[in-house]
This record gives sequence, structure tokens and C-alpha cells, in this order.
Amino acid sequence: MPDPAPPAETAAAIRVFMELAVDWGAPLVRVFGGPGDASRVPEVLALVVPDAERLGVGVGLETHDSLSDVTAVAEALRDVDSPEIGVVWDVLHTHRMGNTPEQVVRLVGDRVLDVHAKDARRKPNGESGWDLVLLGEGEVPVRGCLEALGGAGYRGWVVAEWEKKWHPEIEEPDVALPQHARLLRPWIQETLA
Repeated sequence: MPDPAPPAETAAAIRVFMELAVDWGAPLVRVFGGPGDASRVPEVLALVVPDAERLGVGVGLETHDSLSDVTAVAEALRDVDSPEIGVVWDVLHTHRMGNTPEQVVRLVGDRVLDVHAKDARRKPNGESGWDLVLLGEGEVPVRGCLEALGGAGYRGWVVAEWEKKWHPEIEEPDVALPQHARLLRPWIQETLA
């Protein structure tokens, strides 16, 4: 953002969502570093630690935008020492940054609170960007991500993320989500059980 809010103001907004999560019985809220400079992220996360611990609600920093590379996420979390503050691992974004599943688990595996499973492939003919596709039809090693997490003892959420609102060209949710479930169920049983 060209003029980001002060860290205390951002932390106050996150607290509102944590309180809403308690009312809903949700285990965590996800937050983003944004598209620009993420240097204030550790300060914001440190400010929400007391409330996250008091409320028992995790705060997951998503591998997205300026924090798509797992090394940037690991650095942002380095000095934020709380089991309630962790990572929402969007497997597409770490993959497109060149991170392997093993690298992600080595750097932040013990801090993963939630996994967003989705697949994509590079746009054809040298175009920049990625096309979202049905699970198993792209390049993202979703099963490999689950295997790496399973080896590290992860037993948390795996979410089929389908972004039809932002990508109207992709399959309808009533096609995509059942297809994801058919693949994810056995993968989860085989890798995370």
C-alpha cells in the first residue's frame, strides 16, 4: 500500500477479526503482508501476540504478495515467538517462487497453521503469470507438500482454495470443489494420518 496504516492500527484491526473468530469458533485468522514493503509485519504480529494467546486464536501470515517466498515469511516470523502466530501456506505462491515443499517445511513447517491447496500452470507461449487449474492438472506439487508436512508431524487444516471471484474464467465451484475433495481425501489420509 502506498501509505500503510501504523502498526498499532493494523494490529487493532486484526484483534477485531480475532474476536470475531472466537464468536464463530474459528481457530485462526489469516493476514497478508501486502504487495509492498513487508518490513512492518514482524512488529504488527508481535503486537497481536498477547491477544492471540489470550483468545486462543491463531494468526496465520499467508505466503502471498510480497511474502510469497518462504524465506521472507521465515524472516518475518523469526522474532515473533508464539505458537499462535504462524503461517498459512498457499502452496501455489511458494511453488511459483521456486520454493520446494521440503524447503518450506524446513523453514516454517513447525509454524504452519493452515494449508491452501490449489493447482496452476504457467501461462503458455512465454506469457507471465499462472492459470489456475483443477487439482492434479497443473505444476504445483500439492501431494508433495502434504507428504513433506506429514513427515514433520502436521495434522492441521488443508483447505481447497478455489478463487472463482477473482478468476471468473476458471471452472465453476460445483465442478472444482468435488474434484478437489476426490483427490485431497486420499492424499490427506495417506500423508497426514
